[in-house]
Amino acid sequence: MILLAFLRLRKQDFPGAKKWLDKIKNPEAALTTKQQGYFWYLHGLMLSQTNITKAEKYFKKAIKLGLAMDQDLAMAKLNLAGIAMTKRRKREAQILLTEAKKLDKHGMLKEQIQMMKQQMKKI
Repeated sequence: MILLAFLRLRKQDFPGAKKWLDKIKNPEAALTTKQQGYFWYLHGLMLSQTNITKAEKYFKKAIKLGLAMDQDLAMAKLNLAGIAMTKRRKREAQILLTEAKKLDKHGMLKEQIQMMKQQMKKI
């Protein structure tokens, strides 16, 4: 079900992804630790558009539980850096950006990291 939600999210179908995630009633019992990490990661991605406080909580939970791929971990940390920047926590945002840059081995997030660094100079 997480995979189906992930595929919906890639197509920017947030309601469809939410529908699949909502089918998992008790993630602690139904999913392995890594799957729980992705469960909260996907929730964080969906909420990052509307409720950054809740999204921050979910991203932190996902990182704590662990994500299998470095790229996903980098994305979660990048999102957390953006949230920290929005909340004027510049030092925390810088640390998270540095961690995201180290995890982004293929350079897929290079542009977003650069943009965020530019925005951080304005704070």
